[in-house]
Amino acid sequence: MSLKEFAETIPDYAKDLRLNLSSILSDQLIGETRKYGLILACAHGSAYKPLVDAAEAEIAGKIDEPTANAARGAAAIMAMNNVYYRFVHLASNEEYGTMPAKLRMNIIGSHGTDKDDFELYSLAVSAMNGCGMCIDSHEKLLFQHGVKPDAIQAAARVAAVMKAIATVHATL
Repeated sequence: MSLKEFAETIPDYAKDLRLNLSSILSDQLIGETRKYGLILACAHGSAYKPLVDAAEAEIAGKIDEPTANAARGAAAIMAMNNVYYRFVHLASNEEYGTMPAKLRMNIIGSHGTDKDDFELYSLAVSAMNGCGMCIDSHEKLLFQHGVKPDAIQAAARVAAVMKAIATVHATL
């Protein structure tokens, strides 16, 4: 089932989500590879299997396997990092911020796709997971690489729509 078909199962009270997903699917601002990578990363980041399945079907033949694996990997590593770094950020004891994380994060250096795309995927999943420290870190790197605010906003918009679709669909 494609994402568009999946979205058709969303009830009318959440019609805006269908419309927003349609806009994302037709968006040309960020490029096809980046867009489908973001969709896949955010679907995996939602941890909602029916949405993951629909996103996997949607990206088939649209992005290569290394890019798809980088998007999946961004969702996986951010599932861990967002918890840890949100803890570091929110804990009153500032000592945690000076301590090494002691968490393996090899994929960040060897993801097999464009660095800017991987950073956008990571930022989008971090936005879904509410980790301000990670959002700031990825945004800073993206700005250093010349990625414009409209592309970063587009990534956040994909994250918002995908998370909302997963949330509404899970209640059906």
